[in-house]
Amino acid sequence: MKIETRAVHSGDRKKAGPQIPVTTPIHTAASYFYDTTEQLDKVFGFEMPGYAYQRYDNPTNSALEEVLTSLEGGHGSLATASGMAALEIALRIATQTRPHVILAADALYGATIKLLHQVLEPLGFAVRFADFCDLAAVERAIAETRPGCLLLETISNPLLRVAPVDTIAQLARAAGAALVVDNTFATPLLVRPLELGAHFSVHSLTKYLSGHGDVLGGSVTCDAEHYDPLRAMGRVAGPLLGPFEAYLAMRGIKTFPLRMQRQCANAVRVAQWLAAHPRVERVFFPAGPAHPDAEVIRRLLPAGQFGAMVSFEIRGASRLDVFSFMDRLKMIVRATSLGDVHSMLLYPWMSSHRDVPPEQKARVGIRENLVRLSVGIEAPEDILSDLDHAIR
Repeated sequence: MKIETRAVHSGDRKKAGPQIPVTTPIHTAASYFYDTTEQLDKVFGFEMPGYAYQRYDNPTNSALEEVLTSLEGGHGSLATASGMAALEIALRIATQTRPHVILAADALYGATIKLLHQVLEPLGFAVRFADFCDLAAVERAIAETRPGCLLLETISNPLLRVAPVDTIAQLARAAGAALVVDNTFATPLLVRPLELGAHFSVHSLTKYLSGHGDVLGGSVTCDAEHYDPLRAMGRVAGPLLGPFEAYLAMRGIKTFPLRMQRQCANAVRVAQWLAAHPRVERVFFPAGPAHPDAEVIRRLLPAGQFGAMVSFEIRGASRLDVFSFMDRLKMIVRATSLGDVHSMLLYPWMSSHRDVPPEQKARVGIRENLVRLSVGIEAPEDILSDLDHAIR
């Protein structure tokens, strides 16, 4: 089945007595019992299928994890309370039997950089950064650091670089390292990292997959090698998504391919309009031959679909000028997120990359006049009208 069909049908239609619900119910029970204690013992011992305690598993979460695994083409998934929880778990499992050395792309979400420096480094992890769009630099860094894990984003936040995931996966495997890919910006509609050789694909479910701004959640999908350790950590550490959030995420996923296709099409129009605007100094968008990763984009992304994020620099704008521009927006939401049905604009210096050291921002090219637009499903004419009104 194609991904659009799997998004609608995977995980649902589980028999619940003589009837079959058309959508997965919300199971709120914290614990479960059976007709006999022997049955419960076998469930605890994984000798028969079933549920014992919500920290271990939950029917609503299981349904969500089934559809996530189907969309990503993986062996299994774990739904977590946030995207950052998912990323930390993936990194821990990736290095569980490997050196605690993480080689990360230098272009990453600000909270991911904080996770690496403020959480993992104090626990004894060594972190090194490299330009993952420069294969020679990646090869040198692998040889120098001998990492246990490589970390990158399919489409980087916020400058929308696209590294060659397939080639980097080959380098990681040759070095005996695991590859963790944050696939939030691309979604499984554009890229499925596990099919390209990655070991883990991580999402913030809050974003495109749920898509309506009403769920905080994350997910890890992995290969067979790492699935049992992933589930074991989930059972012990207890980072699981709640059943209400799992239900909402699963409901959102049913329309995610439709929404994403519309958002990708809208983003193309917005990027083209911005590129021609005299107040815009530079547009960052994974389309066109001028993009530094154009060859990789042609190989990895579906024709005509480049994601729904557009970043741009306002010519000569200071921090206060950016604030004034944002305050003049009437429809586009000024909020710290992305991937919703409504368009959202964020100022990286204020939010997503606020705590990234200035020298690191400068190294990857995040300037003070940069804004990041998550393009929604509205009529494109209305998005452009709002931008035109605000950008003076």
